[in-house]
Amino acid sequence: MNAPRRTPSRGGVRRGRDGADTRARIEAVALELFAGKGVAGTSVRDIAQGVGVSEGALYRHFASKEELARELFLTRYAALAAEICAIDDREPDLASRLAAVVARACRLFDTEPALFAYLLIHQHEHLGSVPEGPEENVVEAVARLMRRAGVPAARAGLVGAMALGCVVQPAVFALYGRIEGPLSAQADAIARAVTAVVEGAGKP
Repeated sequence: MNAPRRTPSRGGVRRGRDGADTRARIEAVALELFAGKGVAGTSVRDIAQGVGVSEGALYRHFASKEELARELFLTRYAALAAEICAIDDREPDLASRLAAVVARACRLFDTEPALFAYLLIHQHEHLGSVPEGPEENVVEAVARLMRRAGVPAARAGLVGAMALGCVVQPAVFALYGRIEGPLSAQADAIARAVTAVVEGAGKP
């Protein structure tokens, strides 16, 4: 199955530093609002007011709120997938790879909670538009890591899903105040759980 083609913003990207800065502020404000209120609960006016620009100025960067939401998800999701692939290439063994991926996920939660929440809560709305390559797809990046660690290809998806669950569920609890303190403080315990899942479930 071929991955859906991504098309550039119909509204175009304004050239020059001012245009790039405005676009970055639009994305930052939209991310906070989407994470807190949901895409449906956020209006273009809400975003424009948060940025301090007119609605018309926002439309010069993004053709619609939905396009902005999709672009935010795809670019941030791809960036995280690329980081996972880089860790997979850099670290010497499975335990260190898993520990580094878990640590990165926990830092993302602690330093960019709106981004983490947006990727987590809205993934089902956009996963159909995500390319299949591991450099742009977190699920495929994790499956690639599993296969390269010796997990049979037929089980890589399942084992990857189980490993992701060990990270995502603590993050959900932290989002709702069921786990106190920074998630990074739990990174070692989460990494041990992920390693145990992979080593156990990955056996033929």
